[in-house]
Amino acid sequence: MAGKLMHAVHYTNCGGGPCDLKYVEVPVPTPKKDEVLIKVEAASLSPIDWVIQQGGWKPMFPRVLPQIPGTDVAGEVVDVGSGVKNIKAGDKVVAMLAFASGGGLAEFVVAKANLTVIRPLEVSAAEGAGIPASGLMAHQALTDSAGLKLDGTGKPTNILITNASESVGNYAIQLAKLGNAHVTATCAPEHIDLAKSLGADEVVDQTTPDGQALKSPSGKNYDIVIHCGEPTSWSIFEPHLASNGKIFDVKPTPSSIKAYALKKLTFSKKQLIPVLLSCKAENMDFLVKLAKEGKVKTVIDSKYSLSNPEDAWAKNAENKIFGKIILEP
Repeated sequence: MAGKLMHAVHYTNCGGGPCDLKYVEVPVPTPKKDEVLIKVEAASLSPIDWVIQQGGWKPMFPRVLPQIPGTDVAGEVVDVGSGVKNIKAGDKVVAMLAFASGGGLAEFVVAKANLTVIRPLEVSAAEGAGIPASGLMAHQALTDSAGLKLDGTGKPTNILITNASESVGNYAIQLAKLGNAHVTATCAPEHIDLAKSLGADEVVDQTTPDGQALKSPSGKNYDIVIHCGEPTSWSIFEPHLASNGKIFDVKPTPSSIKAYALKKLTFSKKQLIPVLLSCKAENMDFLVKLAKEGKVKTVIDSKYSLSNPEDAWAKNAENKIFGKIILEP
């Protein structure tokens, strides 16, 4: 498709807002070695997309400007680069793109073949596009970091998931229940019933004193905390942790990294551990298969047209959603 143009959404500088997103024509990318070209059927937004546009990850991200944002896509492969053996033109897929380069909000995108997995027909493009960043983070925090066995063979575990309104929290609730954990979730009051519908055993209004204190309604202490919320002081977490309780912070800040180092130095059994996403195709494939089997679902907050991205971008910035925001060409 060399020489052809496509529509995409981009911004030319950091620090702006929704009005700085422009719907433009740019060349269709060409897949290089070990890459695939995907005709995008759906893309999802993540909170980090907004943070990157605001310059919150400079100088690492964005790597270049103009930037086409978005890392989570689903669509159909239309071409493959040299060296690609496990994927062919015509395959329906889900792919995760690099945060540094983005590219998801476009009609076509190039993705690494080793971060692209087959999407079965039972999983829609919108459902598939919601999985990569958020689903992978929830899976990594619970399994690789916290050691939860999703087949339910582990010991009984009490888990707190903060700010479960966000998509990482949505997936974390569902995955934790596959591990037969007792799940307490905090979320906005308007999302309590939705969190319960995903399987949470207890849901606390995060705007109330008990919610802000992270208290379990049944008085349980937490073996594992998946912290999806805003920075929270150790003094709030600590009284509600079990003797070996661990907090896994999926939005680490300098203060949380400092707290982690301090607890390591003092050999404390209670720890706050930052989680940095490590994208693995086998984990993404596992999540897509769970979606096919109906064991995990992508919660979709709303859908927008790629040609009018401003409202979707503004809603993502507000951080008052439950689930994923989807854009479709």
